[in-house]
Amino acid sequence: MKRIRRFLCIGLLMLPLGLSAQYIGQHQSQIKAEPKITVKAYSFDLQDVKLLDSRFKENMNREGEWMLSLPVERLLHSFRVNAGMLTNKKDSKTKMPAPLGGWEALDMELRGHSIGHLLSGLSFQYAATGNILFKKKIDSLVSGLAEVQTTLNEGGYLSAFPQNYIDRNIQGKSVWAPWYTLHKIVAGLIDAYWYAGDTQALDVVNKMALWAYQKISPLNQDQLALMLRNEFGGMNEAWYNLYSITGNPEHKKLGDLFYHHAVLDPLAAGEDKLNKMHANTVIPKITGEARAYELTGDNRDKAIVSNFWDNVIHNQTYVIGSNSDKEHFIEPGKISKFITGYTGETCNTYNMLKVTRHLFTWDANVKYADYYERALYNHILGQQDPKTGMVCYFTPLKAGAFRLYSTRDSSFWCCVGSGFESQSKYGEAIYYHNDQGVYVNLFIPSVLTWKERGLKLRQETTYPEDATTHLTIDSASAENLTLYIRYPGWARNGATVKINGKNVKVNQSPGSYITLNRKWKTGDKVEITYPITLHLEPTPDNPKIAAVMYGPVVLAGEMGTEAMPAHAPYHDATDPYQYYDYDYNVPANLVRSLKINEENVAEALKPVNGEPLTFKTINTINGTPVTLEPYYNLHRQRYVVYWDLY
Repeated sequence: MKRIRRFLCIGLLMLPLGLSAQYIGQHQSQIKAEPKITVKAYSFDLQDVKLLDSRFKENMNREGEWMLSLPVERLLHSFRVNAGMLTNKKDSKTKMPAPLGGWEALDMELRGHSIGHLLSGLSFQYAATGNILFKKKIDSLVSGLAEVQTTLNEGGYLSAFPQNYIDRNIQGKSVWAPWYTLHKIVAGLIDAYWYAGDTQALDVVNKMALWAYQKISPLNQDQLALMLRNEFGGMNEAWYNLYSITGNPEHKKLGDLFYHHAVLDPLAAGEDKLNKMHANTVIPKITGEARAYELTGDNRDKAIVSNFWDNVIHNQTYVIGSNSDKEHFIEPGKISKFITGYTGETCNTYNMLKVTRHLFTWDANVKYADYYERALYNHILGQQDPKTGMVCYFTPLKAGAFRLYSTRDSSFWCCVGSGFESQSKYGEAIYYHNDQGVYVNLFIPSVLTWKERGLKLRQETTYPEDATTHLTIDSASAENLTLYIRYPGWARNGATVKINGKNVKVNQSPGSYITLNRKWKTGDKVEITYPITLHLEPTPDNPKIAAVMYGPVVLAGEMGTEAMPAHAPYHDATDPYQYYDYDYNVPANLVRSLKINEENVAEALKPVNGEPLTFKTINTINGTPVTLEPYYNLHRQRYVVYWDLY
């Protein structure tokens, strides 16, 4: 039976990143729809949250510098080639920048995807920092893309590859994911409009939507099913986001046309058929269904999203919050059998966090915030090399593996693109709100400004190095307001809360929210302490294989650089696929076993004086001591995350 979707002009809950209802109110002239569902938590806009000094801000700054360093001419080169535009200046004294390399090279069918990610990343950076350099770069890129679109003169089509790629996709012929690439461009243009106020971006994407509607709306169900077998990213999400801005029913229908029955129908029925599916092909489709639910209130869409999230978290997720082996979902629950050098494609976690954000706004359930913290710290934060700012594709968990990082202008893997976004929007999920108050979900140094309620909240902490977080009310209105402070599920040793130095009784339990309601005054201070302890997290299918954790932080054993290839840990620019089927050449004498169990973790691992979050083993199988530190800090050397226990 064909799936019937409603095409009413309804619903905006969350634009990209889940912008708050208050922000929507400030930009009501830009909105042509209203929410269709009731939610329990709203996001704040990135401009309302300013990061203070921390590793998160350092990562964001490094990413911003990298994005600003990429010349506009190089980024637009393949688009101009596709449109037959001039790419070489007649003045022989002036050399045009060379085309980009890796997945953006002129002979790569996925070329053009990075500029979409870049537009999103630049937009997030502009919203988060107010730095006009990001705005100028966005405007230059959008202006260049608009010129290409006009020159192509193909009914609004815009890409760095010919429209024939889309035709091949529709016909079921081999081609590398053209709709996936167009999704990145459409999403980037929408973000440029919303976060940076670039109205030309909205004009360009509206023309792209007109082309897309005329291209695929005449297709029958069999033709659509054939087309959707190829990876299309979150094309449904992008069209739904555009619809939420424009109210144009054609944009809503475009999102509906990307409903992939073969993948989504089993999820709606609660069936698990994920094994061996390409993970990052599936996850963005779920985000699209989350937007569909918000725009229609259709509980079937909600079931798809909820069933998928629960399934992946319980059956597919490694200790660092990542999933997939060689980009594919694994046999449910069999984590110990898939601890390889190709685990944790970073795009997957980027997309899982997007899904998680939607789910949290619907239910305000702390389990979503707990997962978000785990994946953010242990995977996303550690994706970036703090020495160079480069990022990794896989996050390998094989004992003795190491991270392999991109180059500055000759890799451009999908995870480089999603990294432009992930490393630029750390402020997105620290705080949420309802009508009564603010959720403090993440313990990241930052300042929240909630203009509508007259609240300015400062959070200062070195968490997780220190178990205590300090909240200061820099300004407040005269009305009552509630602080909902996440009580993490891992905080098994209780919590201590003080207001202005006085202890407050905590009635809640781990896995909930500590609620503090009062008329706050400027200068009020809240101090929250969650004692952090060591514990093991075994794989679900083999209790003799486990990772070591310190509270929410995954610890990894330092294993040095013995026998690492000469170019490592950086990608060899001559091979854009080097990250795949990579030989880590792990030394045979690598220590991968610990004499430890859940009852003696504190005795088996001793803290290293003067080195926060660093521990040294008392006993290993061969007697060689091992130093463990946070996985997100362990770069440019081998490591062990999952240990054999004895």
